[in-house]
Amino acid sequence: MLFSLAVIFLMGLSAAAIFQAIGLPRIIGMLATGILTGTYVLDLLDPKILGISSELRQIALIIILIKAGLSLNLSDLKKVGRPAVMMSFLPASFEILGYFILAPLLLGINHTEAAVMGAVLGAVSPAVVVPRMVKLMEEKYGTEKSIPQMILAGASCDDIFVIVLFSTFVTMAQGGSAKATDFLNIPVSIILGVLLGSLSGFVLFYIFEISYSKGNKIRNSTKVIAILGLAFLLMSVETFLKPYVAVSGLLAVVAMACVIKIKADKSVSARLSEKFGKLWIAAEAVLFVLVGAAVDIRYTLTAGVAAVLLIFGALIFRAVGVWICLLGTKLTLKEKLFCVTAYMPKATVQAAIGSVPMSLGLPCGKIVLSVAVLAILITAPLGAIGIDRSYKRLLAHEE
Repeated sequence: MLFSLAVIFLMGLSAAAIFQAIGLPRIIGMLATGILTGTYVLDLLDPKILGISSELRQIALIIILIKAGLSLNLSDLKKVGRPAVMMSFLPASFEILGYFILAPLLLGINHTEAAVMGAVLGAVSPAVVVPRMVKLMEEKYGTEKSIPQMILAGASCDDIFVIVLFSTFVTMAQGGSAKATDFLNIPVSIILGVLLGSLSGFVLFYIFEISYSKGNKIRNSTKVIAILGLAFLLMSVETFLKPYVAVSGLLAVVAMACVIKIKADKSVSARLSEKFGKLWIAAEAVLFVLVGAAVDIRYTLTAGVAAVLLIFGALIFRAVGVWICLLGTKLTLKEKLFCVTAYMPKATVQAAIGSVPMSLGLPCGKIVLSVAVLAILITAPLGAIGIDRSYKRLLAHEE
């Protein structure tokens, strides 16, 4: 396992640096490292580390979501209002509709199978989008109109919506029927996640304050460990409560970090954000190398030209959904184009659930996985490059 970690850090960061030096996003180098060193090519990674790959990826995602929460200004998010809420479900709905219409025509599958495929492909990748929106907030690009805050919030909720739809469509593909209560899980999950996270943030902040008032000053490094520990607990609560009630652990983590930012002194929250930014350097390598390792490159060749056309066709549907969300806002044409670009990348969700239909024995399983792999390879680099190359030209810089 130690050799695998050495490969992840040394090769992943080296590839990231090389790609950055030639003007491409670091993520592409790390994804390529994962694909090359994974089971399906060079097979350099220990099966033990691949066995806990999903947990390690979740830890990395938690780190960047905490940093996002510590960087997020809720008053800015309130200014966005309606578009932020709509961005959490409408673009994904339009993309799923795109697969529902186009997949039977291009791939010859039935509409239920097309809905399953759409649910796998419909989620934007928070792992690609969130760190870039945090960077924009720090550099103050688009912040005057709260554009990165809106995209960050929408991307965090988008996954919940899509995963609930995925489980519902899979049940239908297996011969079951959808229930209204399945769709109620979406708002319930969001509301309970925010409430649980906010309560946890308040409790942790007051523990820090009580300790400080008694003369026991807690070091920021210790606070980082405590925040991480509580974040892991919140994610575990989601798993524990899953049979009974839906709770979004990821939203709970963001809400907890937001409350700590609001309640804590500005200098303290800034230092905590900086420390989580340093942790992200290692976490980013783990996340994207392991996402790459989860990609079964063999299925890319079986997807064919029709799958490529399908992916781009569905992205057009998604773009229309984003555009509708932004109607009536004060965003310029350039800013709307940036939002469309930022909502393109696929990676984490597709790597996590792309193989589920095949493991369940659904007839569409292999083609769903093939299209999911191809979508990661196409949209993650395109989205990352699009965001990195366009934000300075498309977004206004706040002085």
